[in-house]
Amino acid sequence: MQNPPPVQVSSQPPVQAGKSSTGLDENIAALLSYVFGWVSGLIFFLMEKDSRLVRFHAMQSILLSAAAIVIGIVFWIVAVVSSLVVSYISGILGGIVWIVMMLAGFLIGLGIVIGAIICLVKAFQGQYFKLPVIGNFAEKFSTK
Repeated sequence: MQNPPPVQVSSQPPVQAGKSSTGLDENIAALLSYVFGWVSGLIFFLMEKDSRLVRFHAMQSILLSAAAIVIGIVFWIVAVVSSLVVSYISGILGGIVWIVMMLAGFLIGLGIVIGAIICLVKAFQGQYFKLPVIGNFAEKFSTK
């Protein structure tokens, strides 16, 4: 009975991530631009001079955070106004509308968090992953 060979070594050299002007690897800098939302996105967008990947993900982080804030504010206003209007008709219906709106808000927030996690993973893999609508704007603003 033969023992299997020890660790298989690939004949291909490992893929090297390019360096960004921040001194970090491109994929690490792109990932870090999502960690603290628009703040880290803005820091990496302003600091990065060379890497298009880092600038793209930094701008997408800024735009994703801004969209999340705007959606949150608009949704909150709609939830409060609709539940107040319906509560004048019936207090129970107002409560039901409030609960439904909060569940919908939770699902929207969960969708935004899942989108951010996908962006984190794709940035770490060194891929350009464009979110719907936001990704096109991020690409346009990051190439200037």
